[in-house]
Amino acid sequence: MSIPNDPVILLSFVNMKLRDFYPSLEELCKSLQIEEASLVQKLSTIGYQYDKEENRFL
Repeated sequence: MSIPNDPVILLSFVNMKLRDFYPSLEELCKSLQIEEASLVQKLSTIGYQYDKEENRFL
């Protein structure tokens, strides 16, 4: 599955997937076959960090 390249659209996509389908960022990345570190880094460029307790990027 291809994920959005634009960081803002990616943020919305990832948070929706985490909310509706995955119990953790690790599970989402495994399922979509993407590198967790790359995803976290890309979203950090727009000021977002993963919150494990909330299971979303804030």
